[in-house]
Amino acid sequence: MEAENEIRREKYVADISSIREAEVRIKSFIHKTPVLSSESLNAVSGRQLFFKCECFQKGGAFKFRGACNAVFSLDNDEAAKGVVTHSSGNHAAALSLAAKLRGIPAYIVIPNGAPKCKVENVIRYGGQVIWSEATMQSRESVASKVLQETGAVLVHPYNDWRIISGQGTISLEFLEQAPQIDTLIVPISGGGLISGVALAAKSINPAIRVLAAEPRGADDAARSKAAGRIITLPETNTVADGLRAFLGDFTWPIVRDLVEDIITVEDNEIIEAMKLCYEILKVVVEPSGVIGLAAVLSDSFKNNPALKNCSNIGIILSGGNVDLGRLWDSYRK
Repeated sequence: MEAENEIRREKYVADISSIREAEVRIKSFIHKTPVLSSESLNAVSGRQLFFKCECFQKGGAFKFRGACNAVFSLDNDEAAKGVVTHSSGNHAAALSLAAKLRGIPAYIVIPNGAPKCKVENVIRYGGQVIWSEATMQSRESVASKVLQETGAVLVHPYNDWRIISGQGTISLEFLEQAPQIDTLIVPISGGGLISGVALAAKSINPAIRVLAAEPRGADDAARSKAAGRIITLPETNTVADGLRAFLGDFTWPIVRDLVEDIITVEDNEIIEAMKLCYEILKVVVEPSGVIGLAAVLSDSFKNNPALKNCSNIGIILSGGNVDLGRLWDSYRK
């Protein structure tokens, strides 16, 4: 308990207490996802790897944990007016599903060009799709208009203590399922996932290492870490469509303080890691979800002397929503 009390909410927007409260709140709604291992991938990496399969979570991604916590944290008067968000992917579907379970409306602002499979998930779960242009300015403007018209509650995709706390429940499960883990590698984008994971993991085991994995074409978090302040990019270019967001003012302090290093990888390394998950683990993982494996297999990880003692590595396979039509088209080409 002393270790758990080291990281308190006075310093960050969430802590181990809010994460444990989230676990109780969402336990009956979420899947406790399995942990897989593979001797073949252990041999390739030279480490013991443990894969937390959030691609098997409801909605196909870890995002359901945070969305569920946010929706079921609302009081009845707030909930009655519904929830609104802007998202191009898994958060949109997750919030739609969580709202459906509570029986309230979900207004989802989606930018043009979002992956078809993710839009279909929103519709399948009963979310009301409102289209915007692809720019963040347009997304936020349309969402603001919906808020004014409906009185709904904004649930930000990552910069929200309820979201961070929900995502942190992954660590509670993972370190119970594989307590020998000494290092966690987590995808990073807006920072909601890694913030929750780091807060919980460091409270349970202060010695654990938390590393982030990021695409080279959207390396704002790595640049932010190096600069000591939030850096945003004029544009991003990566196959990992779920990793194009920028850190928020709630997530940045946690990433700054608790994430030891950020490993950047090329898109071809991400695609190769997807192939290994398909062929060896027999698991469908989207590009954003497989980046942790890509990082472990990268030369920058293998050749970093500071990481040579990372021997039992937990990798979060964060989502499995692949646009198969686009995948097959690229395969035929």
